[in-house]
Amino acid sequence: MHILVTNDDGPPSNQSSPYIHSFVKTLQAAGHVVSVIVPHQQRSWIGKAHFAAQVVKPTYFRPGTLHEDNGTTHPKPLQPDEDDTEEWVLVNSTPATATQLGLFHFFQDRGPVDLVVSGPNYGRNITTVFSLSSGTIGGAMEAAVCKKRAVALSYAFFSRNHDPEIIAAASRKSVKLIEHLMSHWDDGVDLYSINVPLVEGIEEKKVLYTHLLQNTWETGSSFSEIEAKDEDEDPAEKEMVVREQEGQSKGVKGVEKKTGHKHRHFTWAPKFSDVYRSVEESEPGNDGWAINEGLVSLANQPRFYAFIDYEDPYTHPIIMKALSSVASPEDYTLISSIDDLPSTLFPFLQISSYESIPFQHLLNHPTTSLANSYVIRKGLIRKHYLAHTVHSYLVKNPDSELKHHVPVTVNFEVDYAEFLDEALVEAYELHEAFARNQEKDARDREWWILKPGMSDRGQGIRLFSTEEQLYDIFRQWEADQPDSDDEDEESNVLSSHPGESEPESTTAPSTPHHPQTLAPEPNPGAGIITSQLRHFIAQPYIPPLLLPEHDNRKFHIRTYVLCLGALRVYIYKEMLALFAE
Repeated sequence: MHILVTNDDGPPSNQSSPYIHSFVKTLQAAGHVVSVIVPHQQRSWIGKAHFAAQVVKPTYFRPGTLHEDNGTTHPKPLQPDEDDTEEWVLVNSTPATATQLGLFHFFQDRGPVDLVVSGPNYGRNITTVFSLSSGTIGGAMEAAVCKKRAVALSYAFFSRNHDPEIIAAASRKSVKLIEHLMSHWDDGVDLYSINVPLVEGIEEKKVLYTHLLQNTWETGSSFSEIEAKDEDEDPAEKEMVVREQEGQSKGVKGVEKKTGHKHRHFTWAPKFSDVYRSVEESEPGNDGWAINEGLVSLANQPRFYAFIDYEDPYTHPIIMKALSSVASPEDYTLISSIDDLPSTLFPFLQISSYESIPFQHLLNHPTTSLANSYVIRKGLIRKHYLAHTVHSYLVKNPDSELKHHVPVTVNFEVDYAEFLDEALVEAYELHEAFARNQEKDARDREWWILKPGMSDRGQGIRLFSTEEQLYDIFRQWEADQPDSDDEDEESNVLSSHPGESEPESTTAPSTPHHPQTLAPEPNPGAGIITSQLRHFIAQPYIPPLLLPEHDNRKFHIRTYVLCLGALRVYIYKEMLALFAE
């Protein structure tokens, strides 16, 4: 690769820029073409600034021995016919300007630049307080806005005793990580910010994807006041001050004396304790925390954590396939529970059954959490709640199209068969249908379908056409329930279809519109939990459209919708058709 290197610390110096020479040599040893252009002096804390009115004048630096300050600076570059001594470009400007000039005005004979690396910075660039002011990150940002891949690299030191072996190990670790990123670059990322701690054994340390810790200056100004010394003042200004003092020697009675600005000077004196304190008080997972743990921090925003557990052997693989189609493995980390989330600040996705979704976490962290269901979804998908919601809406909007697209629904609640009479007192539609069916043959009756409100996937569905058949369904469920609450949970699962012991009346007669078989043969896991047998709805049974070319098999088409807000609905154009076996 052709890698352009810049920084905000200037050319190699044990005092102010102790890492860049080692990093450049490590890149070269790895076989990369390396072009270096840096400010001619320290430009820390300058961000992505350019000196708009300044003429940029380059000079040319020839590195000396590694870790020895014996490099030389020259006003003119080497000529093509001179020796092949390595030569860097120095500019009397900012890291962002160095990046611009390196990309478009120097090193053109070496081919297009594949990557811009700004750094290694002399010190960590963690948290928003440091990062938003960093000249190192500013140099990388300039590359990003020039449509170049960029890395901001910083070395977090814990001692100013620069150990050459640790620096060399950090450089090897950095080069290896940069090469990995270039091979797996995410299209949604413009810039990676890497912080490498200068600790022993750094090459064995883990690399952790992190986010920038959001923090602020907490203790006031980042400048200190100092006295303005007389020798700094112009003689004419000193004379003016004397005259002003003479004129102010006497005040005017009744007029309040005005106080002007106090003349003083200021020096940059940021209180780093604010940053370190915010890191110590933060939750794990951010860039500052990683450095304190001796880990390499790789900060990029698209990273998220995902907990996918739909508890369905058919649906789960489809969800995983869909996730992999929109996100690469480098984009997310799969976790086994929300307890494995390193920090609540991390973007978090959960796709699971409704009962497993951590709604409290979603409500507490709405900007970083995403799940596959509303906390109030039961109002949309639990059959008895949906029936009530639709009824309430139609009362307020009697002319709605919804009126013609939802079947008549009877909603009732019952615990035991003996209380069914009371539960059906206001079920006028059912009583009228029972009356009409009294003198009719089974194949001519109006059939109804019974659905437990809390069940899904077709569990517990029954057909009936008379009041006696409806009673038989509830009597059968009661007979199958365990005698004791202490029995195993598995004993609380009832068959989801009529078996040999059930009354034949729960099955519609065999006609082209009422096939004799209501459900397939029993299979493990197809039962209904008895705790779901309380809320019910009954609706007119709509004869299925059968497919003669497919052995008169029953089928239905499922449309998927996405509900947002209160309430916008998006319909997924591709529908799912399910056919009976």
